Amino acid sequence: MTMTLADAARIDDGVVSPRADRPKRRTFTAEYKAAILAEHDAAERGERGAILRREGLYSSHIVEWRKAAEAGASTALGPRSRDRRDREIEQLRARAEKAETELAKTRAALDLVGKAHALLETFSESAGTPKWSQR
Repeated sequence: MTMTLADAARIDDGVVSPRADRPKRRTFTAEYKAAILAEHDAAERGERGAILRREGLYSSHIVEWRKAAEAGASTALGPRSRDRRDREIEQLRARAEKAETELAKTRAALDLVGKAHALLETFSESAGTPKWSQR
């Protein structure tokens, strides 16, 4: 297989990744969505397409945003995607809750062992045998 100059340039370029040529997914704020919905609803039928073209939107955006707004969820107009930071926060919260549960179990077990030790010491004293620490 022969290597051309174009192949060599592509190999030497360490910045290129498999996803480098893909477009970025856009996200829209709830305020932007509400403003566009209001403008779209107030426009005449012939002007609605112009608004979508100006903003680079599709009619499906309007349909989805309107459904979310009609559902009564103002937060539903916010971006759906959860970034890595949000997922990490949820994972850390879950780990903290699990650790707190384990800590409560450990404390209960230590409390039980302490009570059992005190009970055994009481039995030992009543039987007349010396304490463990005095041997």
